Amino acid sequence: MPLYLPIAEMSLNIFLVIGLGAAVGFLSGMFGVGGGFLMTPLLIFSGVPPAVSVATGANLITASSVTGAITHWRRGGVDLKLGSVLIAGGAVGSLLGTWLFAYLSRIGQVELMISLSYVLFLGSIGG
Repeated sequence: MPLYLPIAEMSLNIFLVIGLGAAVGFLSGMFGVGGGFLMTPLLIFSGVPPAVSVATGANLITASSVTGAITHWRRGGVDLKLGSVLIAGGAVGSLLGTWLFAYLSRIGQVELMISLSYVLFLGSIGG
C-alpha cells in the first residue's frame, strides 16, 4: 500500500515506513540513543532524498528528546546548568548548520554533502 510523501515527491510502502519507525523506536528505547542517526540513513537507503531524510530525523530526535527529558526531570536527573550550556552550543551549531545548508543548496551540492557526511560519520563510528 503506497504512502505519498509530498515533500519528498515520492511514494513509499506504508508498511516499510511503519516498520522503520518501529525498529528505530525499539532500538532507541533499548539502548537509550536518539533515533535520528539510525532513521536518516535508513530513509536515504529507502530512496528518500538526503535533505528530506535529515529533516525527518531531526523531528524524530526532537520528539524523543523532549519525552526523555520530561521523564528524567520527574526522576530528578536533569542538570539544568549543563543543559543550558548544551542548549547554547546547540543553538550556535544549528545556526551554522542552517547557513551551511543554505550555501550548499545555492551551489547545488547539498545532497552530495549530506550523503558523504553520513558515510564518513557512520564509517568512523564503525571503525
